[in-house]
Amino acid sequence: MPNRREEAACTFKSLHMAPGGFIMPNAWDAGSAAILAATGFPAIATTSAGIAFALAKADYGVTSAVQTVSREEMFAHIREIVQVAKIPVNADLEAGYGDSPRAVAETIIMAIEAGLAGGNIEDKIPGRPELYDEALAIERIAAARSAIDACGSDFMLTARSDTILQSGKSGIAAGIRRSNRYREAGADCLYLPGAADIDLVAVLTREIAGPINVVMGLGTASGNAHALLAAGVQRISLGGSIARAALGFVRRCAEELRDHGTIGFAEQQIPQSDLNALFAQVRGGTKS
Repeated sequence: MPNRREEAACTFKSLHMAPGGFIMPNAWDAGSAAILAATGFPAIATTSAGIAFALAKADYGVTSAVQTVSREEMFAHIREIVQVAKIPVNADLEAGYGDSPRAVAETIIMAIEAGLAGGNIEDKIPGRPELYDEALAIERIAAARSAIDACGSDFMLTARSDTILQSGKSGIAAGIRRSNRYREAGADCLYLPGAADIDLVAVLTREIAGPINVVMGLGTASGNAHALLAAGVQRISLGGSIARAALGFVRRCAEELRDHGTIGFAEQQIPQSDLNALFAQVRGGTKS
Protein backbone atom coordinates (compact mmCIF):
# COMPACT_ATOMS: atom_id res chain seq x y z
CA MET A 1 0.00 0.00 0.00
CA PRO A 2 1.57 3.35 -1.03
CA ASN A 3 2.50 5.71 1.78
CA ARG A 4 1.63 9.39 1.93
CA ARG A 5 4.93 10.44 0.35
CA GLU A 6 4.45 8.13 -2.63
CA GLU A 7 0.83 9.19 -3.06
CA ALA A 8 1.78 12.88 -3.07
CA ALA A 9 4.43 12.35 -5.75
CA CYS A 10 2.08 10.26 -7.87
CA THR A 11 -0.67 12.87 -7.59
CA PHE A 12 1.74 15.68 -8.45
CA LYS A 13 2.99 13.76 -11.48
CA SER A 14 -0.57 13.32 -12.73
CA LEU A 15 -1.19 17.08 -12.47
CA HIS A 16 1.58 17.62 -15.03
CA MET A 17 -0.22 15.37 -17.51
CA ALA A 18 -3.79 16.55 -16.93
CA PRO A 19 -5.37 18.84 -19.54
CA GLY A 20 -5.78 22.49 -18.58
CA GLY A 21 -2.80 22.80 -16.26
CA PHE A 22 -2.87 23.97 -12.64
CA ILE A 23 -1.97 26.85 -10.32
CA MET A 24 0.50 26.26 -7.50
CA PRO A 25 0.90 29.16 -5.01
CA ASN A 26 4.01 29.40 -2.86
CA ALA A 27 4.20 29.13 0.92
CA TRP A 28 7.07 30.19 3.18
CA ASP A 29 6.13 28.65 6.54
CA ALA A 30 3.71 26.16 8.06
CA GLY A 31 0.98 28.74 8.63
CA SER A 32 0.98 30.07 5.08
CA ALA A 33 1.11 26.49 3.76
CA ALA A 34 -1.96 25.48 5.76
CA ILE A 35 -3.94 28.49 4.55
CA LEU A 36 -2.99 28.02 0.90
CA ALA A 37 -3.72 24.29 1.00
CA ALA A 38 -7.12 24.92 2.60
CA THR A 39 -8.04 27.31 -0.22
CA GLY A 40 -8.44 24.39 -2.59
CA PHE A 41 -5.36 24.37 -4.79
CA PRO A 42 -4.26 20.87 -5.89
CA ALA A 43 -0.63 21.52 -4.90
CA ILE A 44 1.54 24.22 -3.39
CA ALA A 45 5.20 25.15 -3.65
CA THR A 46 7.77 26.67 -1.35
CA THR A 47 9.41 30.01 -2.01
CA SER A 48 13.08 30.34 -1.19
CA ALA A 49 12.63 34.12 -1.19
CA GLY A 50 9.80 33.95 1.33
CA ILE A 51 11.73 31.58 3.57
CA ALA A 52 14.76 33.88 3.41
CA PHE A 53 12.59 36.88 4.33
CA ALA A 54 11.06 34.95 7.24
CA LEU A 55 14.62 34.55 8.53
CA ALA A 56 15.35 38.27 7.90
CA LYS A 57 17.80 37.31 5.17
CA ALA A 58 18.11 38.56 1.60
CA ASP A 59 17.35 36.49 -1.46
CA TYR A 60 19.07 36.10 -4.84
CA GLY A 61 22.59 37.23 -5.65
CA VAL A 62 23.66 37.05 -2.00
CA THR A 63 27.41 36.78 -1.51
CA SER A 64 27.58 37.01 2.28
CA ALA A 65 27.57 33.72 4.17
CA VAL A 66 25.69 35.43 6.99
CA GLN A 67 22.86 36.34 4.60
CA THR A 68 22.73 33.00 2.79
CA VAL A 69 20.01 30.54 3.78
CA SER A 70 21.72 27.22 4.37
CA ARG A 71 20.39 23.90 3.12
CA GLU A 72 19.66 22.92 6.72
CA GLU A 73 17.65 26.08 7.34
CA MET A 74 15.73 25.64 4.09
CA PHE A 75 14.88 22.03 4.79
CA ALA A 76 13.71 22.82 8.31
CA HIS A 77 11.03 25.04 6.75
CA ILE A 78 10.31 22.56 3.97
CA ARG A 79 9.62 19.74 6.43
CA GLU A 80 7.19 21.93 8.38
CA ILE A 81 5.39 22.90 5.18
CA VAL A 82 5.11 19.29 3.99
CA GLN A 83 3.81 18.18 7.39
CA VAL A 84 0.85 20.54 7.42
CA ALA A 85 0.00 20.87 3.72
CA LYS A 86 -1.64 17.44 3.22
CA ILE A 87 -1.35 18.03 -0.55
CA PRO A 88 1.66 17.71 -2.89
CA VAL A 89 4.46 20.21 -2.24
CA ASN A 90 7.07 21.32 -4.79
CA ALA A 91 10.18 22.97 -3.37
CA ASP A 92 12.47 25.66 -4.65
CA LEU A 93 15.77 23.85 -4.14
CA GLU A 94 17.74 26.74 -5.62
CA ALA A 95 20.94 25.51 -7.31
CA GLY A 96 20.99 22.25 -5.37
CA TYR A 97 23.26 23.55 -2.58
CA GLY A 98 26.49 22.67 -4.30
CA ASP A 99 28.16 23.04 -7.67
CA SER A 100 28.84 19.38 -8.34
CA PRO A 101 26.36 16.87 -9.76
CA ARG A 102 26.93 14.80 -6.62
CA ALA A 103 25.83 17.68 -4.37
CA VAL A 104 22.67 18.13 -6.44
CA ALA A 105 21.91 14.41 -6.17
CA GLU A 106 22.31 14.56 -2.39
CA THR A 107 19.87 17.45 -2.19
CA ILE A 108 17.34 15.59 -4.31
CA ILE A 109 17.56 12.54 -2.03
CA MET A 110 16.98 14.83 0.97
CA ALA A 111 13.96 16.29 -0.81
CA ILE A 112 12.43 12.88 -1.44
CA GLU A 113 13.06 11.82 2.15
CA ALA A 114 11.42 15.05 3.36
CA GLY A 115 8.21 14.07 1.59
CA LEU A 116 8.37 16.55 -1.26
CA ALA A 117 6.51 15.68 -4.45
CA GLY A 118 8.85 17.69 -6.65
CA GLY A 119 11.57 20.30 -6.72
CA ASN A 120 13.33 22.88 -8.88
CA ILE A 121 17.04 22.95 -9.66
CA GLU A 122 18.31 26.15 -11.30
CA ASP A 123 21.34 26.84 -13.46
CA LYS A 124 22.45 30.17 -12.01
CA ILE A 125 25.63 30.01 -9.92
CA PRO A 126 24.78 31.14 -6.35
CA GLY A 127 26.20 34.53 -5.45
CA ARG A 128 27.43 35.21 -8.98
CA PRO A 129 25.76 36.75 -12.05
CA GLU A 130 26.61 33.98 -14.52
CA LEU A 131 25.06 30.60 -15.22
CA TYR A 132 26.72 27.23 -14.92
CA ASP A 133 28.47 26.07 -18.06
CA GLU A 134 25.81 24.34 -20.13
CA ALA A 135 27.55 20.96 -20.10
CA LEU A 136 27.89 21.03 -16.31
CA ALA A 137 24.29 22.22 -15.91
CA ILE A 138 23.13 19.22 -17.94
CA GLU A 139 25.25 16.87 -15.81
CA ARG A 140 23.64 18.33 -12.70
CA ILE A 141 20.14 17.59 -14.02
CA ALA A 142 21.20 14.11 -15.10
CA ALA A 143 22.55 13.43 -11.60
CA ALA A 144 19.26 14.57 -10.08
CA ARG A 145 17.36 12.22 -12.40
CA SER A 146 19.62 9.30 -11.51
CA ALA A 147 19.02 9.96 -7.80
CA ILE A 148 15.26 10.00 -8.32
CA ASP A 149 15.30 6.79 -10.34
CA ALA A 150 17.52 5.07 -7.76
CA CYS A 151 14.93 5.92 -5.10
CA GLY A 152 12.11 4.52 -7.26
CA SER A 153 10.19 7.76 -6.79
CA ASP A 154 7.69 9.69 -8.92
CA PHE A 155 9.32 12.90 -7.65
CA MET A 156 8.89 15.58 -10.34
CA LEU A 157 12.16 17.23 -11.34
CA THR A 158 11.91 20.79 -12.63
CA ALA A 159 14.90 22.32 -14.41
CA ARG A 160 15.01 26.09 -14.13
CA SER A 161 17.07 28.22 -16.49
CA ASP A 162 17.74 31.87 -15.72
CA THR A 163 18.75 32.92 -19.22
CA ILE A 164 15.87 35.40 -19.57
CA LEU A 165 16.43 36.90 -16.13
CA GLN A 166 20.08 37.26 -17.03
CA SER A 167 19.85 38.52 -20.62
CA GLY A 168 16.26 39.53 -21.31
CA LYS A 169 14.93 38.79 -24.80
CA SER A 170 18.41 37.93 -26.02
CA GLY A 171 18.36 34.98 -23.62
CA ILE A 172 15.23 33.37 -25.05
CA ALA A 173 16.95 31.16 -27.62
CA ALA A 174 19.51 29.95 -25.07
CA GLY A 175 16.73 29.27 -22.58
CA ILE A 176 14.82 27.15 -25.09
CA ARG A 177 17.98 25.25 -26.01
CA ARG A 178 18.97 24.66 -22.40
CA SER A 179 15.43 23.63 -21.45
CA ASN A 180 15.26 21.02 -24.18
CA ARG A 181 18.68 19.66 -23.24
CA TYR A 182 17.60 19.52 -19.58
CA ARG A 183 14.51 17.63 -20.70
CA GLU A 184 16.71 15.12 -22.51
CA ALA A 185 18.81 14.78 -19.34
CA GLY A 186 15.74 13.81 -17.32
CA ALA A 187 13.83 16.93 -16.26
CA ASP A 188 10.06 16.47 -16.04
CA CYS A 189 9.13 20.17 -16.16
CA LEU A 190 10.94 23.23 -17.52
CA TYR A 191 10.95 26.70 -16.01
CA LEU A 192 12.23 30.00 -17.40
CA PRO A 193 11.49 32.81 -14.93
CA GLY A 194 11.00 36.18 -16.56
CA ALA A 195 8.72 34.77 -19.27
CA ALA A 196 5.23 36.06 -18.47
CA ASP A 197 4.28 37.88 -21.70
CA ILE A 198 1.53 35.82 -23.31
CA ASP A 199 3.16 35.91 -26.76
CA LEU A 200 6.51 34.73 -25.40
CA VAL A 201 4.81 32.05 -23.35
CA ALA A 202 3.12 30.77 -26.51
CA VAL A 203 6.54 30.47 -28.15
CA LEU A 204 7.93 28.57 -25.18
CA THR A 205 5.05 26.11 -25.06
CA ARG A 206 5.57 25.45 -28.76
CA GLU A 207 9.37 25.20 -28.75
CA ILE A 208 10.05 23.41 -25.45
CA ALA A 209 9.49 19.66 -25.53
CA GLY A 210 7.83 19.25 -22.17
CA PRO A 211 5.47 20.88 -19.67
CA ILE A 212 6.53 24.35 -18.59
CA ASN A 213 6.15 26.35 -15.40
CA VAL A 214 5.51 30.09 -15.58
CA VAL A 215 6.00 32.30 -12.54
CA MET A 216 3.71 35.31 -12.07
CA GLY A 217 4.44 38.38 -9.98
CA LEU A 218 8.13 39.08 -10.56
CA GLY A 219 7.88 42.78 -9.79
CA THR A 220 4.52 43.19 -11.49
CA ALA A 221 0.84 42.62 -10.77
CA SER A 222 -0.03 42.19 -14.44
CA GLY A 223 -1.01 38.97 -16.18
CA ASN A 224 -3.79 36.47 -15.75
CA ALA A 225 -3.24 32.89 -14.68
CA HIS A 226 -6.28 31.61 -16.55
CA ALA A 227 -5.04 33.18 -19.79
CA LEU A 228 -1.62 31.58 -19.32
CA LEU A 229 -3.19 28.17 -18.79
CA ALA A 230 -5.26 28.68 -21.94
CA ALA A 231 -2.01 29.45 -23.81
CA GLY A 232 -0.71 25.99 -22.96
CA VAL A 233 1.16 26.54 -19.70
CA GLN A 234 0.95 23.41 -17.58
CA ARG A 235 1.92 24.90 -14.22
CA ILE A 236 1.82 28.38 -12.72
CA SER A 237 3.67 29.43 -9.58
CA LEU A 238 3.95 32.77 -7.82
CA GLY A 239 7.45 32.69 -6.38
CA GLY A 240 7.76 35.09 -3.47
CA SER A 241 4.83 37.29 -4.52
CA ILE A 242 2.45 36.34 -1.72
CA ALA A 243 5.22 36.49 0.88
CA ARG A 244 6.25 39.96 -0.30
CA ALA A 245 2.62 41.07 -0.31
CA ALA A 246 2.20 39.77 3.26
CA LEU A 247 5.26 41.70 4.40
CA GLY A 248 3.94 44.77 2.59
CA PHE A 249 0.73 44.43 4.57
CA VAL A 250 2.71 44.25 7.82
CA ARG A 251 4.48 47.49 6.91
CA ARG A 252 1.23 49.24 5.99
CA CYS A 253 -0.30 48.13 9.31
CA ALA A 254 2.65 49.58 11.21
CA GLU A 255 2.54 52.82 9.24
CA GLU A 256 -1.18 53.27 9.86
CA LEU A 257 -0.73 52.73 13.58
CA ARG A 258 2.30 55.05 13.73
CA ASP A 259 0.82 57.85 11.64
CA HIS A 260 -2.86 57.74 12.59
CA GLY A 261 -3.13 55.70 15.75
CA THR A 262 -5.80 53.55 14.10
CA ILE A 263 -6.03 49.85 13.37
CA GLY A 264 -8.28 49.78 10.33
CA PHE A 265 -6.14 46.97 9.02
CA ALA A 266 -7.74 44.70 11.61
CA GLU A 267 -10.84 44.48 9.42
CA GLN A 268 -8.86 42.22 7.05
CA GLN A 269 -7.67 39.74 9.65
CA ILE A 270 -8.74 36.11 9.65
CA PRO A 271 -10.81 35.46 12.80
CA GLN A 272 -8.83 33.68 15.48
CA SER A 273 -11.48 30.99 15.73
CA ASP A 274 -11.00 30.17 12.05
CA LEU A 275 -7.22 29.99 12.41
CA ASN A 276 -7.49 27.87 15.55
CA ALA A 277 -9.79 25.42 13.80
CA LEU A 278 -7.62 25.20 10.68
CA PHE A 279 -4.33 24.73 12.51
CA ALA A 280 -5.83 22.20 14.91
CA GLN A 281 -7.06 20.23 11.93
CA VAL A 282 -3.74 20.20 10.06
CA ARG A 283 -1.85 19.25 13.21
CA GLY A 284 -4.23 16.37 13.81
CA GLY A 285 -5.83 17.67 16.98
CA THR A 286 -8.71 19.77 18.19
CA LYS A 287 -8.71 23.01 20.10
CA SER A 288 -9.51 22.53 23.76
